[in-house]
This record gives sequence, C-alpha cells and structure tokens, in this order.
Amino acid sequence: MNEKAAYYITKLQLEPHPEGGYYKEVYRAGEIYIAEHLPGRYSGNRNFSTSIYFLLEGRQISKFHKLDSDELWHFYDGSSVRIYILKESKGLSEIVLGNDLNKGEMFQTTIERGNWFAAEVIDKSSYSLIGCTVSPGFDFKDFNLANGKDLIDRFPSNDELIRQFTNE
Repeated sequence: MNEKAAYYITKLQLEPHPEGGYYKEVYRAGEIYIAEHLPGRYSGNRNFSTSIYFLLEGRQISKFHKLDSDELWHFYDGSSVRIYILKESKGLSEIVLGNDLNKGEMFQTTIERGNWFAAEVIDKSSYSLIGCTVSPGFDFKDFNLANGKDLIDRFPSNDELIRQFTNE
C-alpha cells in the first residue's frame, strides 16, 4: 500500500466503503428536511447535507452506483481520479479531478442524482483523497450499487467498462 494512503487511512480513521475504497463521514447537518417536503424518491427525513472523506488506493475502484441526491466531489491530494458517468440521455462522459488545471483537471465536480458513476485512480502507484458532499444528506437507503448485467442492458456500448467497474 502507498505510504501516504496508509497515513490518511489511519489519521482520518477511514473504513472500507461498500462501493470500494475507504471513507469516513465528517459532517452531518443538524437540521433535517421533513419527508413530506422532499420529492417522493426519498423514503423519510434527510439531513440538509453530509460530507465524507473518500480515498481510493492504487488499483482500487469506486464501482458503478447512483444516488437519489446530487453529489459534489472535491479533490484533496494524491493522483488525479477519473470519474465515469453514464447518463440515460447522453451515454458515457468522463471527468478528471485533480490539480493540473492546464490538463483540464478540475478541483471539484457535481454528479447529478440518478446518474450511474464509477471512479479510478489514474496513477496506480498512488492514491486519491477526495471529499464528497451530498444534499439532501446521504442515507444508504438512497444508494444503489449497479448490477452489471442490468447496466450493460441499458448501456451496451459500454459493456467492457461496466464489467470493469461492477461485479459482472
């Protein structure tokens, strides 16, 4: 394991995440939206917002998943990270988070709710430390990990990528 990745995992008390990598929730707003004031896709009350540290190390991946809320990704340290987004209306798009603005990398991006997305560290000998902010706040009830076969049926031209970033 990369020495600095190990440092962050220990220092930030990161734990394994179901989609891959490591995470630690660092903020959960104290105020909530009442379910009756939220769109019907939410099954209950939600905090105004939440945020986590998220780390991918080396060859770890964030598997294709989607959320019921928008999610902002913020780059902090390490290698640039490539995010793959599958949109029903547009197909595949890619975003690179990092600190090399001359290469078109961005410090932050938003993944809109309902889109399938996955990520990987570009430099496999390194790691990527990012932050994720979700509003309305994250709840595992709003988290959907992709079924590879179902996703391939919806996006057949991206079958190789989908197999790489799911359990298919």
